[in-house]
Amino acid sequence: MSDVIVLERAVPGAEASSAAAGMLAAQIESRDDAELDGYVAAREAYANWAASLRELTGVDIGYRRSGALSIVSPEGLDAARRLVDSQRARGLRAELIDGTAARMVEPELASGVMHALHFSDEAQVDPPQLLRALSVATSRAGVVIRGGSTVSMLLTEGGRCVGVSLDGREILRADAVVLAAGSWSSLVPGVPDELPRVRPVRGQLLMLEERPARLGSIVFSGHAYVVPRGDGRVVCGATMEHVGHRRELTAAGIHTVLGNSIAIAPRLGEAEFVRAWSNFRPQVATSDGSPGAPLVGRSPLPGLFLATGHHRNGILLAKVTADTVANAVTAAPPR
Repeated sequence: MSDVIVLERAVPGAEASSAAAGMLAAQIESRDDAELDGYVAAREAYANWAASLRELTGVDIGYRRSGALSIVSPEGLDAARRLVDSQRARGLRAELIDGTAARMVEPELASGVMHALHFSDEAQVDPPQLLRALSVATSRAGVVIRGGSTVSMLLTEGGRCVGVSLDGREILRADAVVLAAGSWSSLVPGVPDELPRVRPVRGQLLMLEERPARLGSIVFSGHAYVVPRGDGRVVCGATMEHVGHRRELTAAGIHTVLGNSIAIAPRLGEAEFVRAWSNFRPQVATSDGSPGAPLVGRSPLPGLFLATGHHRNGILLAKVTADTVANAVTAAPPR
């Protein structure tokens, strides 16, 4: 039997991972200094990882430092100045620029934009390509992936997780079990009650195609963003909806995403509509409704390890999460 078995009820990566926009927006997404340090380290790890995956698998994961702009409203100027000062003090590249300078960085930006934050080191990957590369790499490493497998229960003996029950019929024992079920993590029977709940937050996204390609930079505006792939494809998103595991696309959701995207870059109104999709961000619930920190590493139950609750930053934190969990598993005392 393989040392590592991945249990997937459908196709590996078919949920939030491949549905993501693929932004490595460490400086924009961080909420405090500790998070900023971790996010920047995660972003910087991608350059070597992308090169290693390409060499190992032949798959280009679409990694590039496209840079990012975050549009600033007049009432947000003071906060933007403080953010720039704080990030520069940590040796990071960040600028508050006026609308003219912002349109020099991104000529497609709307004429009404008066100020923007510019983060020239922000980057992106193409999530479906990343998942394709990881599928090849794990297969070559001897990892067994079992699709169509539903975990019906975590098995415990003597206060320790010792494996899983599959579909209520098969028992699979293991020295270590990693819970990485995204927004379904809290629904797996046997998960310790003391763990924070992970809930789904639906995001609706769409893809447009420009001919020729015009946009070059990632652009944020509130919860809206546009992510140009560099080849004419532009990913636009995303709604933030607390609707449970309802996957449907809605007219209002697509209207909101389209409207916000065209407001950011008006000539996107001329682009071809390619497709739309939705999936669920796994958000760790807190008492005030804000996203909690991801659940990564050891759990309160010996033998059970966690890799879930990454909310908007699962792709950004993918490699550091894998490294952290692998280190925790190998460092755990034997049962």
